[in-house]
Amino acid sequence: MTVILASAGLYVLGTQAFAMGLFPSPWDKLAHVITFAWIGGAFGLATGKRGWPRVFYCIAGALLIGITDEWHQAYLPGRTASWSDLLADAAGGALAAAALSWRHWLIQRRI
Repeated sequence: MTVILASAGLYVLGTQAFAMGLFPSPWDKLAHVITFAWIGGAFGLATGKRGWPRVFYCIAGALLIGITDEWHQAYLPGRTASWSDLLADAAGGALAAAALSWRHWLIQRRI
């Protein structure tokens, strides 16, 4: 549900006038990393997988939504699609995977 709501919010809010230039460069990349870390992390948790499969799903989920977001932006007036944005999206998915792996490691240490 989180993935669906975040994706819908991303697409709806991305069409609004205030979204154009909301974050100046290079801060827009940080916004992509943070946003797609949440999306990728939610995607990875939703699968119920652990280990490398979860890493794959976190990154793949972030990339899947990132690709559709960049494709969507290519058709919006005043917005552009960018490979660097997509790379930042993938980095967000990787960050989520690392955070979830670290969380799992901490939980296992306590047991």
